Amino acid sequence: MTTLVRFAPSPTGQIHLGNTFIALVNWLHARKTGGDFLLRMDDTDVERSTVEYMEGIKADLTWLGLDWDRYEQQSLRTDRYDAAAEKLKQMGRLYPCYETPEELGLKRKAQLNAGRPPVYDRAALKLTDAERAAFEADGRKPHWRFKLDQVVVSWTDMTAGPQHYDLGSVSDPVLIRENGIPVYTLASVVDDGEMGVTDVIRGHDHLPNQAVQMQLLEALGFDQPKTAHLPLLMGMDGKPLSKRLDSNAVSGLRGLGFEPQAVTSLLLCLGQGDAPEPIITMDALVEAFDLGNFGRATPKFALDDMKTMNGRVLHALAYEAVADRLTDMGIEGGAAFWEVARNNVTFLTDAKEWWEVIKGPIEPQIDSDDVAFMMEASGLFPDGEVTGQTWDIWTKEVKEATGRKGKTLFKPLRLALTARDHGPELKDLLPLIGRDRCLARLTGDFA
Repeated sequence: MTTLVRFAPSPTGQIHLGNTFIALVNWLHARKTGGDFLLRMDDTDVERSTVEYMEGIKADLTWLGLDWDRYEQQSLRTDRYDAAAEKLKQMGRLYPCYETPEELGLKRKAQLNAGRPPVYDRAALKLTDAERAAFEADGRKPHWRFKLDQVVVSWTDMTAGPQHYDLGSVSDPVLIRENGIPVYTLASVVDDGEMGVTDVIRGHDHLPNQAVQMQLLEALGFDQPKTAHLPLLMGMDGKPLSKRLDSNAVSGLRGLGFEPQAVTSLLLCLGQGDAPEPIITMDALVEAFDLGNFGRATPKFALDDMKTMNGRVLHALAYEAVADRLTDMGIEGGAAFWEVARNNVTFLTDAKEWWEVIKGPIEPQIDSDDVAFMMEASGLFPDGEVTGQTWDIWTKEVKEATGRKGKTLFKPLRLALTARDHGPELKDLLPLIGRDRCLARLTGDFA
């Protein structure tokens, strides 16, 4: 059987790193097993779901390289949920309840005060036809609950291991709200069953729902998929990322200049507990993936780690991968420039700084005590074309002529030539700066 996984975001906002982590693992599992990745919009919340958010989710997944083999929208499948609900009603497994939220709250409070678990008492099952009619006449709309078989359900999760859950200790879940809209549980189970989802990979917070959904799948006549429940991605403070800053949204990270490979590399490494390594191609990402490496430890995300990974990704990218974006920034140095600059950038926009250092104008940083030294050094600058050997030849002559060495030799030259105390190797920068600019900067000109 071909593996089919699904990522089912609610288009009521942007996708954050927490649900991006789940999307990535689903996509990698599908590709690793030769299966398919289903993107399914959970847009039954018609008041909050928007086309703009749906398109934004698609754009974010595309930017990350997570393509989908199939696309569905739950809002277009309401007839299937209606049909499933009707089937459950006919089986006596879906029953109407008329308690208001306030009445349910009082019941829960009374149970807790009595030292009992706040489990729904199934009072609605005892209503007569006349009582139900009276509620309807008063304008009350029922919500519908799924009648659970109160047994212990056991299964083995692919990441969380052996599980069991006593359904005698939980309330019959609501499947249809008072407004007639199905809740996530019903829609998700019907979709998974009818679409043939074989592997459900999601956050650990859904683990308590699994036993209920297994009974619902069975009642509707669907096969049971395999499951993998992953620890939720957290910030360093232990709080869920999806509740935090907008910069944790994929669109926010993209706006800050992060590379998609930095996002996917770091998320995979955090999930598997590996040492962070930049993974440039999607094929390599799939090769590095192993669902068996995902344990129960909570992966923690820090933006500084993402920045470090972003730099490492850029250091590994070939010129062809960034050529168009460099050109858009007005950088025309080609592959020669990128080879010099890439190990000194954290974000691609940092390359602009080094292009400006090369082409100028810059203000040379020359200490008053070094003016004479710079004049002498400029007079020793080799004639002809500047090559990769020019720096070594020149500084050897300057050292012999002035007696300077080490930091007292190299730091003043770097400050004069680049106005920076750090950066790419000067032997690599000099050919790009060119002889005329080098001489002008050594003598204090703005060039």
